Amino acid sequence: MRFDLTDLRLFVHVADCASITHGAGRANMALASASARVRGMEDTLGVPLLERGRRGVRLTPAGRALLHHARVILQQAERMRGELGDYAQGLKGHVRLLTNTSALSEFLPETLADFLTAYPNIDIDIEEQPSYEMVDAISQGLADAGICSDAVDSGDLETFPFGTDRLVLILPRGHPLAARRRFGFHEVLDEPLVGMSYSSALQQYLGHQAAKLGRRPKLRVRVNSFEALGRMVEQGVGVGIIPESAALRCRTSMDLAVRRLTDRWALRRLIVCCRRFDDLPVHAQRLIEHLTASGMEGKSLRA
Repeated sequence: MRFDLTDLRLFVHVADCASITHGAGRANMALASASARVRGMEDTLGVPLLERGRRGVRLTPAGRALLHHARVILQQAERMRGELGDYAQGLKGHVRLLTNTSALSEFLPETLADFLTAYPNIDIDIEEQPSYEMVDAISQGLADAGICSDAVDSGDLETFPFGTDRLVLILPRGHPLAARRRFGFHEVLDEPLVGMSYSSALQQYLGHQAAKLGRRPKLRVRVNSFEALGRMVEQGVGVGIIPESAALRCRTSMDLAVRRLTDRWALRRLIVCCRRFDDLPVHAQRLIEHLTASGMEGKSLRA
């Protein structure tokens, strides 16, 4: 059986994307070359690894078994690279980090910039996911670490404090409700809302909270950034819920009112989680150490 690390890494990307085309893109490989490699793996094993359809691919039982072993092998290879990085220049480490919307937009840019400057041989692949999906993904070995809300059950994962994330309501300053200082989420659901895109972990989180109340948000429009959301709210399209830090930043250039939500889930502690810290590659350990030492725990802006 002659699989190299390129084969295994490609197969993991294809499995994660449920698509040979998108998997090839992640692997920086031409589609024809990627297809040939996957076919070669199937020919070598004598069993199909993927079920191919018009909308992508699905793993066969043999494919799921290979995926498990591929992740273990690649993780060991990354750990080797990290440990040898102190001795051999040019070996690069790679960390896959999952994060929710708030951490990605409000906490990570500056923190990761410092880390990447300090460690030029370490690359980071970031993917946004809702906190409840992130725990399952990390438990299954789909990522090295994640930043999520401590409101979810982290199970057997190791966790470390990272920061405080408060969700607030923004509305036009002349809005009839702007005279009030605080709102319950159930009251907000009576108003037309400006929301984030379908793929946004924050929007999925808010949808989940609405479903627990037996309600559905009255979304007028979806946008891809907190700044665009703030502009829509300023123009009277609806009200919005975003992280406090983003709301106060928007307020400096927009005519917005920022108000607190009284729901307990609106104040979230962010944690860094991983399966087992001691088993991670050295470069993943360094990233977690940098994140937890970044001084963000306990920082919350005042509305």
